[in-house]
Amino acid sequence: MSPTDVFIQQVLNGLTIGAYLALIALGYTMVYGIIELINFAHGELFTFGFLISLTLFNFYGVNGTLYGWDLIWLFTLILLLTMLLTGILNVVIDRIAYKPLRKAPRLAPLITAVGMSFALQNIYANWYGPSQINYPDFFPRIDILRQWFGMNTFILFTTQDLLLIGVTIPLIVGLRLFIQRTKLGKAMRASAQNASAAAIMGIHVERVIMITFFIGGALAGAAGMIFGNFLHTGRYLMGFDAGLFAFTAAVFGGIGNIVGAMLGGLIIGFIKAFSDQYLAAQWTRAVIFAILILVLVFRPQGLLGQGEAEKA
Repeated sequence: MSPTDVFIQQVLNGLTIGAYLALIALGYTMVYGIIELINFAHGELFTFGFLISLTLFNFYGVNGTLYGWDLIWLFTLILLLTMLLTGILNVVIDRIAYKPLRKAPRLAPLITAVGMSFALQNIYANWYGPSQINYPDFFPRIDILRQWFGMNTFILFTTQDLLLIGVTIPLIVGLRLFIQRTKLGKAMRASAQNASAAAIMGIHVERVIMITFFIGGALAGAAGMIFGNFLHTGRYLMGFDAGLFAFTAAVFGGIGNIVGAMLGGLIIGFIKAFSDQYLAAQWTRAVIFAILILVLVFRPQGLLGQGEAEKA
């Protein structure tokens, strides 16, 4: 494999990794933008999306790769159900754990979020067990460059890579348009800028918070499902790592900033891919978190700052 092929392969890998990290990072940044809470339980919603989608596939009796209309309707149905259930779970977490602490010192909800993360991990360990979980090949794996275009190349880009990008990018773009162009999106931005003033103007801030938690959870659930169909393995602690990487992406791009979360997710994805290839996988975490430290020290507002017009 030539150096050019290796480089192109890592660009593709970085794009796929960054796409699902961006989805998770959006949940962090949306919640922080409105109530200034770093929801450390958010990564566990990613795990829930992985586990509940696997449960739904098993419930519908899928025991092999899907094709044709079965692939289209069942994948769409399970994706929507996964997003719905994960969004509801996030709203329940907010109502139970965070809402009673709205006016408490900031340390209280932060500790509660950490506790909620550990509680969910324990539930997952008892649900699917503490060992590695296999996520079968429900989506066909086709080498696009060789089988569709007849190219003789060592670069691997499959239909499962295309699925990951094809689901995440429209969701990210859709969220961006929703925030910018809908009445509810404007209410979310107004609540993020000044919740008290938004309430005076007639905006139901608590309802906006609930919707924000629902959307953030739904996006994390979608990321968990497409991750399962992409990597085919996971475990009950997988949300901890993914959540930390996504949080780093949100901080890197500018926490509270929608576009910053997207950009940060893609950048962290590229850093992870190139570090795995050109350094070593065991150094990747050190590289990513060293970047987080440097960002917090030299530019704590992130690459795109706190752009008021972009805050969720």
